[in-house]
Formats: sequence, C-alpha cells, structure tokens
Amino acid sequence: MGAVTTFDPVSEHEKTRAALAAAIPRLARLLREVPDLDAPAGVPRWSVGDVGAHLASVYLAYGSVVTADGSLDWGGILPPGELPFVERITALNATSIGLLDGEGRARLGDLLAERGETFLRGTKNLAPDTPVTAPWYGPEPTLTVAVVTGLMLSESLVHGLDIARGAGLPWPIGRDEASLVIGQSMPTMMGLALDPAKARGVRIAFDLVVKGGPRLAVVVDDGTMAVTRDAPPRAYDCRITVDPTAFLLVSFRRTPIWKAIASGRMRAGGRRPWLATRLGELVATP
Repeated sequence: MGAVTTFDPVSEHEKTRAALAAAIPRLARLLREVPDLDAPAGVPRWSVGDVGAHLASVYLAYGSVVTADGSLDWGGILPPGELPFVERITALNATSIGLLDGEGRARLGDLLAERGETFLRGTKNLAPDTPVTAPWYGPEPTLTVAVVTGLMLSESLVHGLDIARGAGLPWPIGRDEASLVIGQSMPTMMGLALDPAKARGVRIAFDLVVKGGPRLAVVVDDGTMAVTRDAPPRAYDCRITVDPTAFLLVSFRRTPIWKAIASGRMRAGGRRPWLATRLGELVATP
C-alpha cells in the first residue's frame, strides 16, 4: 500500500507563510506590468482587472477574519439565505469584483501588497491550529490559520495565472508551492465543497499520492467526505498519483484533466482505476 509519511504542521505552516510572502510581491509586480486591465482574463466573463479586484477583496476578507477586527460589515456583503456551497461562493465572487472603485483598480498592485502584508503581520504570532471563522463559507465551518494561509496562497497562485494568461505574461507555479496548497487547505476544503447530491449512495476510498508532497486518504461515504493526511494503512478502491502543480490546476479547472493525463502528470491505479475521474465530479467548483 506504500509508505505512510508524516509531516510537522508547524514547519509546513511556516513554509506556507514563506511561500505566500514570496507570492505577494510577485503578484503585485504582475499587476503593475499588466498593459490593459480590461483585457479578458483566464476566467470566463471576468477581465484582468476583475480578477485583481476579486483578489483584493479576498485579501481584505481573510485579513479581517484572522484579526477579528470587525472592519467588514458581512451583513451587507454575504448573499442572503442558506445557499449551497457553489451558489454561495459564486454569488460572493460576483459581489467581490464590485467592491473596488476605479481609483482602487488603478493601484491594484500596491493594494494587494499592502493587504497581503497586513494578513502576514496579523497571523505572525498565531499558532497554525488557531480557529478562524470564515462567514462566506456559511455559519458552521471553522477553519484554522493554517488552512486560511493555504487558501491565501492558492488564491494568489491560481488567480495570478488567470491575470497572466489575460495579459500574456509568464506566471510559473512551482511544485513546492502547489504541494503546500494541497497539504494545507485541501483536506478541509474538499469536504466543504463536496456535492452531497452527487455523493449520495457513493462509497469510494481514494489514495491521493502527490509526488514529493502530501498523501491524502479521501473517503466518500454516502454523501459525506473525509480527507485525512498520514492515514493508517487501509484498502483503497483507487490510487491517484499526481504532479502537484497539475493537480492544483485540474482541481481549479484551469487545466483539463485529459491534458494532465496525456502528459503523464496524473495517473490512476489500484483495484478500480476507472473511478479516478469521479473525484473531480464529486467536489464542486464555483
């Protein structure tokens, strides 16, 4: 079944913070180099400026919740009612791009640098397992500082790619960066993003092996999903071995899965390898 690795949550959190600290100025430079903020981005219906405005809102939101400073009026931002995960995040994303006026968009690079540094300062002395409530995911989920830092890194890397694609500029995503996102945020977020209707009656155990990175046991059981790092040995239905960058981009629908498979960066094995594509079908994406 393969060796079970272990990780040091404190050390990995510090590595994630360092990766985020490196990504923020790189992202700020990218936005300063964008020739046309109105150019279509690598996201349907969004311009490059829209993606930058969304990121600015994300940075502000996470900075607000980790410091609990009450600087945001969530009642005027969150969508009304109790919506399913994808509908809730889709509605909030649409709101986020309108929270910045023209003057703010004109200084997106500086704004992201300022808000990113605010987040890093506010979390500097917080333990990785410090609980954080993110109201946009609903009233129940409580994340941790480690998860939120991983989410900040994932937003920066993936949306940086969206901006770069729209602007025709380079934006490499390293394997180590992608591995940190997968290990820090995905064990929590995959379960939150599960489509319960599609998962009803489904029972599959996936062994997700990230090359040079974490190993996750992803167990779907009749409408629920549990994702565990360093899980004890068990029988799996399907083993999925992935390059971390490829898996990150496939997970966020930035690269088609067939391309990752054709290039050898994702492959399936185990007793029922044909189930590999079910994982992406079960986890919803806004």
